Amino acid sequence: MFKLLAKIRKNQEGATAIEYALIASVLAVGIIAGLAPLKNALNSKFNSIAVNVTSGT
Repeated sequence: MFKLLAKIRKNQEGATAIEYALIASVLAVGIIAGLAPLKNALNSKFNSIAVNVTSGT
C-alpha cells in the first residue's frame, strides 16, 4: 500500500496536465482580451455597411 502511495506521489503527469491547462487558459484570456477592440471596429464597419445598403448608395 505504501509503495502505491509513493508511486502516486512521484507521478508528475497530473501536474504537467494542470500546467498545460493553465497555459491554455492564460492564452485564451489573452486572445479574448485582444479581440475586444476588434469587436468594436467590426461592429462600426457593419453598421456603416448596413446604413449604405438601406440608403441605396
